[in-house]
Amino acid sequence: MDVGKLVYGSDSRSLDIDDRVLAHLRVVFMNKLRRLEPFMFHLPDPPGVRSLWVHPAVPIVFHFYGSRAPRLNRAWVDALMLEAAGPHGLRIVAEPDEENAAASG
Repeated sequence: MDVGKLVYGSDSRSLDIDDRVLAHLRVVFMNKLRRLEPFMFHLPDPPGVRSLWVHPAVPIVFHFYGSRAPRLNRAWVDALMLEAAGPHGLRIVAEPDEENAAASG
């Protein structure tokens, strides 16, 4: 498992996130911010939760440390997009099985 970094804001706060998760989050961030839709992002950080207000005016950098780009699961991107659009903001939900999601959708 390769762990990348999400660097947020001018003071360069960074969060360590698995490359596979980070690749999916990048798609969600890109789509929300392209539409100028700010949102709250919650990342579990025991013993509490860190939350960031994600806004188009705040610089964001995605650093990946793996040697290959992770394959994206469209069902997971869709689930994360629904979370980001919800009243509580984006939380990282479990990755759904791509085959079962395609069959039921």
